[in-house]
Amino acid sequence: MRGSSLARLLLAVYVLLVVYASLYPLAGWRDHGLSPLEYLLAPWPRYVVAFDVAADVLGYAPLGLLVALVLPARLRGGQAVAVAALAGAALSISLEAAQTYLPTRVASNVDVLCNTAGALAGGLAARLLIPWMPAFGGWRARFFLPGVQADVGLALLGLWIFVQLNPATLLFGSGDLRHLLAGPPGPARAPEFFVAIEAVTAAANLAAAALLVSAVAAPRAPVRRLIVLLVAAALAVKTLAFTIILRAQDSFAWLTPGALQGLATGLVVALLAASLPRVARLAAAAVFFMAATVLVNLAPPNPYLAEILKLWHQGHFLNFNGLTRLLSVLWPFAAIGYLIVLAARRRDEALL
Repeated sequence: MRGSSLARLLLAVYVLLVVYASLYPLAGWRDHGLSPLEYLLAPWPRYVVAFDVAADVLGYAPLGLLVALVLPARLRGGQAVAVAALAGAALSISLEAAQTYLPTRVASNVDVLCNTAGALAGGLAARLLIPWMPAFGGWRARFFLPGVQADVGLALLGLWIFVQLNPATLLFGSGDLRHLLAGPPGPARAPEFFVAIEAVTAAANLAAAALLVSAVAAPRAPVRRLIVLLVAAALAVKTLAFTIILRAQDSFAWLTPGALQGLATGLVVALLAASLPRVARLAAAAVFFMAATVLVNLAPPNPYLAEILKLWHQGHFLNFNGLTRLLSVLWPFAAIGYLIVLAARRRDEALL
């Protein structure tokens, strides 16, 4: 893992996520006539919210971890930790300075301090993990194909799990562009109509993501076990999102009749389709992604989901929700593009 293309790719993706979340909603830019670094000399705030401190530290810990992992091997121990902390501080100072031009954001020296502490903690964690990296590299080589192309697929699967943190979607639903393609409201629908939509959406997206796993898996890897682990991780993240963002008693509010049917159907389809030839799996995954995305965009808004989300007070999660929503919109199109690249490379290899 250390110095690998996967670590570099994950770092690049994570930096982009941090930038977007820090500057969301990226609107209303204006110059207040103040220095963008003046916030560094501002007095300490009278009240410091524990939640904000924890969020700032935890948000930059993965950044520090990944920075330490991409450094060359000659930078060891304290040097790697120091570079990780400095990288986190530099990014935080820059983003807080940019926030001075956004009317909805407040630049804070406390945020810089917490972000730096998070990057430092991530660097320290990397120092503890680096001795275990050869074992991780062996696991990576055993279960997945080598090379940057497979690393991109693994990064996409990681983002698919991350997208499940957005509670405002159907189970595994993504690619929703209805806010850009809004039409007149249609007639009222029976609950069974929305149950069917969620079942098909969940099943198609689950099967497609599972086939994406099989596309980057090594020839002798236990593909079906990897699929089950992927689905279990996604459901754990979905449950965590409902627990934290909504209420503890709503942890399993996502487990609707449609979601349950989609889970069962999608898992059966995925486990059966895993034995198909690789080209057929790539084609099936692309078809599943496209069908689910089209369905999400043609379906009317689900009033039953809206009732659940009335409990959602975004508050501290406003910027985080903007990030997960963006990823949810873009993810299926990125996955389809990736499958096209895999299929094209397969065709080129067959012609050689």
